[in-house]
This record gives sequence, C-alpha cells and structure tokens, in this order.
Amino acid sequence: MEKCYKISEFAKMINRKVKTLQKWDRDGKLVAHRTPTGRRFYTHQQYLEYMGIADEKYPRREVIYARVSNRNQKDDLKNQIEFLTNYCEKQGFTIHKIYQDFGSGLNYNRKDWNKLIDKCFDGKIKTIVISHEDRFTRFGFDWISDLLKRRCDVDIVVAENITTSPEQDLVKDLISIIHVFSCRIHGLRKYKKKIKKELDDEEDV
Repeated sequence: MEKCYKISEFAKMINRKVKTLQKWDRDGKLVAHRTPTGRRFYTHQQYLEYMGIADEKYPRREVIYARVSNRNQKDDLKNQIEFLTNYCEKQGFTIHKIYQDFGSGLNYNRKDWNKLIDKCFDGKIKTIVISHEDRFTRFGFDWISDLLKRRCDVDIVVAENITTSPEQDLVKDLISIIHVFSCRIHGLRKYKKKIKKELDDEEDV
C-alpha cells in the first residue's frame, strides 16, 4: 500500500505551511485526499509529482477497461478487447493491464471495476481506455470521470465504438431499474397495510 502523510508532515516535506496546503486544496491547486472523518492526507505519489521526481516504484499505468452484461457475451467481450487493443496501438498507448467484467453497468460491485478504482486512488493509474461511456458506468459517467481527474489525475479515453454499446444492454438495465422500483412500491404497500393493521388493533384495545 502506498505511503501516506498527514498534512503537517507533508507541509514539512515540501517546505510549505499547513495554511498554504489548505488554501491549495480549496483552490484545486494541490488537492488533498480525505479520511472518512474528513482529515486531509497526501500520498507519496503526490510528493513525487510535486517535487518533479520520477520513481519507478510508483509507475502510473495506461490500462484498458472492458465490460459486457453477462457471460453469454464472451465473444462480444473478446471483440471489445481486440478493438481497444488495436485502438491503443494506433494512438500510441502502452497498455500494461486489461481490466474486464461481466455485469450490468448499474452494478457498482463489479470485481475488476472496483480494483481499477482502488488503483486510481492509490496513484497507480494514468489513463483508462474504454470503448464507450456506458461500458464504464451506465449513469453518472461525467461525474465519475471528473472525480477521477480532479482527485487522482486519471484520464478516461473513450474510443467511441458504438457496436460495443448494444441497445439490448440498455433495455436490460432499464428493466432492472423498473424491477427495483416495482419491488419498493410493493414493499411500501405491505408496510402501509401493516401500519394500518397495528393502528386498528390499538383502537380495539
């Protein structure tokens, strides 16, 4: 795991005042990471970048991320990876790893997707190449890509391969959303009946 520093430690390392780092964080000049309790901290990678030091121990990688909805689409996944590999060769990217998942774009518990996000926040990723925005996430792509850029300096490159974003996947995801809300509405109705019954029982006492 990458070494991290408290704001006071980091300020001494780069010969700045804590107040200066706090201002830089607010201004977006040198954005701090945050603990669950809101305390600022900085990574060793941030130190290296600020000081202009290249360290082979902490290389930032260019990677591919590919996704299909289910395991019956193995051929589609293979074609997607092949397209991205060819695209990266033409664009001059040096791909170090291919992350891939089977699962809906609405599912945020995808194994490789979560590994990739963790690597981004560990300062290990430089560029993520995907075939289409919804291969990364069905909703909120702009927000997530902006977050990764601001907090981790990670660029997401969209190759815009329309054939890897089939309408059938979108239909399945929309059906999933409808199913979730239908279940919630059904649950609320049952809950409402239960409350009414308890109130009626109290009145009978």
